[in-house]
Amino acid sequence: MTERTPGRLRPIQKVLRAVKTVTPLVAFARLNSRISRSIASAAHRFQLNVEWGVDNPEFFEHHIDQYYSWRKTRISLPWERGVYSAFALQATTTPTSKPTVLDLCCGDGFNDYYFYSLLAESVTAIDFDPDAIKVARSTNQAPNVTFLIGDIRTDIPAGQFDNIVWDAAIEHFTEAETTALMGTIASRLKPTGILSGYTIIEAEGGHKHLHQHEYEFHSKDDLARFLTPWFETVQVWTTTFPTRTNLYFYATNHKLPSETDLMIIERTGGKRAAKR
Repeated sequence: MTERTPGRLRPIQKVLRAVKTVTPLVAFARLNSRISRSIASAAHRFQLNVEWGVDNPEFFEHHIDQYYSWRKTRISLPWERGVYSAFALQATTTPTSKPTVLDLCCGDGFNDYYFYSLLAESVTAIDFDPDAIKVARSTNQAPNVTFLIGDIRTDIPAGQFDNIVWDAAIEHFTEAETTALMGTIASRLKPTGILSGYTIIEAEGGHKHLHQHEYEFHSKDDLARFLTPWFETVQVWTTTFPTRTNLYFYATNHKLPSETDLMIIERTGGKRAAKR
């Protein structure tokens, strides 16, 4: 919400204030917004049914979450994913520079626009699916974001990055492919860089959540074993929703986000501490 500073009202503000006092303008504005949200929700529900009702596409367009699924399910998973990697970007930010970011298997580019672009100097986002990149370029483009078509097993961009994000994609690779990719990823990170990402833990009974998944991880330790050979510090944690358990990870040869000023609070003891 934008704060208003005291001062003289502009002519248009004076007109709006006068209209608001004699008409139900605020009620109309709220009703108009509710109607717009209902229309957007219905449109994205239709898109979800068309795209996912019969088959599982290679990528998910997260505007469906934004306009329909979140209200329907109350599951905040899509935003959780973006926020945790955004913490990693802020941890590599300095007083004089923003981080350079590489997003692996970026899908529709939703997180690149909504979570990374404002925090980053540049974002290089790559995905093997031309349809995903087409959607990304048409709906989630930003001036400092570059979307590339490529298979990360062979086409990871050259250079050094402050942050690499591997979100909702590590499960699409075999164990051997993941092991090989970790070596490449480690070589692309700057000495102070952070790898962050998300995956899903395997369902009870061992069946896969999607047929495209090559390997779903059994536990935090199972995921960590792919990270620890390449990184000095690894953090893996879980969040749980009614339909799934999620795995998140940070990996670095420097400081974790929780070890930086981003999350550390220094305070002196209060009355209780003084009594000890």
